[in-house]
Amino acid sequence: MSLPLAISANSRHAQQMTFDTIILGAGAAGLMCAAHCGGRVLVIDHAKAPGEKIRISGGGRCNFTNMYAGPGNFLSQNPHFCKSALARYTQWDFVDLVGRHGIAWHEKTLGQLFCDGSSKQIIQMLLTEMERVGAELWVRTEVKALRKTETRFTLEVDREGQRVSLTCANLVLATGGKSIPKMGATGLAYDIARQFGLSLTETRAALVPFTFSDGKFKDLSGVSLPARLSNDRTHFDEALLFTHRGLSGPSVLQLSSYWREGEAIRVNLIPDIPLFDLLRDQRHNGGRKALTTELARHLPARLVDYLSQRIPMIGNLADQSDAALSDLTAALSNWHLTPSGTEGYRTAEVTLGGIDTDDLSSKTMEARDVPGLYAIGEAMDVTGWLGGYNFQWAWSSGHAAGSAIAGR
Repeated sequence: MSLPLAISANSRHAQQMTFDTIILGAGAAGLMCAAHCGGRVLVIDHAKAPGEKIRISGGGRCNFTNMYAGPGNFLSQNPHFCKSALARYTQWDFVDLVGRHGIAWHEKTLGQLFCDGSSKQIIQMLLTEMERVGAELWVRTEVKALRKTETRFTLEVDREGQRVSLTCANLVLATGGKSIPKMGATGLAYDIARQFGLSLTETRAALVPFTFSDGKFKDLSGVSLPARLSNDRTHFDEALLFTHRGLSGPSVLQLSSYWREGEAIRVNLIPDIPLFDLLRDQRHNGGRKALTTELARHLPARLVDYLSQRIPMIGNLADQSDAALSDLTAALSNWHLTPSGTEGYRTAEVTLGGIDTDDLSSKTMEARDVPGLYAIGEAMDVTGWLGGYNFQWAWSSGHAAGSAIAGR
């Protein structure tokens, strides 16, 4: 959608409706906000159904929050911005809401909480909360034009072929970022932010697999193992998955949020294995075994075969000196790789960056210089780690904005 957005001359012929609050985006943040605004509320989304990212998340079971969610699990140019909202609506507040709706859940790993059943239960819970307060939902509805008068916003939308003119005192941007465009992700929130003079930080794909242009890992596609991935700023100890395009898995997705183009990463294939001691002990007990055979007891056999063509692994265990075993262990624990890029927004779980938090109130999510304009969720420059953190930010920021609007 090109800018500036302006109400067309045809708007005077459109059906006109008035609301207290209009929320653009029926995702996690938008639905949560709608349940707390009070007054007459309308949620608009161009998709066929609400909560599509919720539906596909967590393999269909929705990793809806994390037991350990806190400010340190989020990236932003202002790391303090998220503290207020996260403190006022915590993961345990959302767990309580889930419990009140009778949704069974379980912890998987690293504090990640999932539905026992379907992610659709979370969507239905949010819709029920919306219906309880009388909020309306329009899907298959696209914003065609937008402007602000001194006290209100005026929107022209296309609702399944019908042109409708809307006005509201409060407008909430909850359309997310650019990740997963096949599900309808657009830069609408950024366009509107620019229209009203809000700044944007650099945006890029995050929680996304790394790619390698030479197809160097295609023969390892499907191999996975626990690993530590790191760069000069951070590290993550989680599963690593080799793919025909490059590297994926939780450790890779986590590190991608901290990675820059052209930067090398370090891969430790044995973070929790005292490999030097194990090989040295086995050298005395089974020295006739091939070194690669013994390594395959600790690492996937296909990976050992791949690495043996790049790292010296010739001979039996009995042939290996302590120095040789030390060199091998060092190579396996400090493998330097330089990705050619990432898979981009096509598969990225989130967008890093967005509406600059310097232009927003950390307590209310309202734009400092545009009364009545709010931004929540992924639309702003707050990005969580993999593992339910981004959903928690959706709940916390949506609650903050909704509560602020209700209290006006």
